[in-house]
Amino acid sequence: MARDVYVDAALFMGMHSTDPAVRASCAAFFAEHLHRPVVMTYEEVGRCDDLVWSYPRQEQDVYYPFMDVLHSLMPIRRRAYTPADWQALAHLPARADGLELRERMLLASVLAAEGELVTVNPRLTALAAEGMPVRTPGRASGAVRFEDGDDVLDALYRTSLTLEVDHAAV
Repeated sequence: MARDVYVDAALFMGMHSTDPAVRASCAAFFAEHLHRPVVMTYEEVGRCDDLVWSYPRQEQDVYYPFMDVLHSLMPIRRRAYTPADWQALAHLPARADGLELRERMLLASVLAAEGELVTVNPRLTALAAEGMPVRTPGRASGAVRFEDGDDVLDALYRTSLTLEVDHAAV
């Protein structure tokens, strides 16, 4: 059975990163996974909203149509933390102690579900060397397109790029 693929706010908001390489690799991940299930904890979904709401209303208005359609088309399973997630905190490597609690909870959720986390958060990707199931999305190969049959999502994405974020601040 395939492992659940978890995504975090850094990867999701990375599609709008001020860094073109990060933006391309994050967008390529979501374009490639458009019809494949991924998992996001409610906290990670909320972190995306919290960041977007910190921008002027005009930028929010051009961003949210893309996000709304993407969340409607893509099978993103949103989930709350479970008792198993809290118990998995004890199984994180000692190096994870320096992470923020939200990062530790995300890792614990991934461990409890025996999943895999895809992120551009360097604090989390550094733990791959510790045997944690964490990886980066990989590099984009060419121009990224969101192909949903009628190019609506791709057009919305292009428009939404008015909003640019520092993905490292997520």
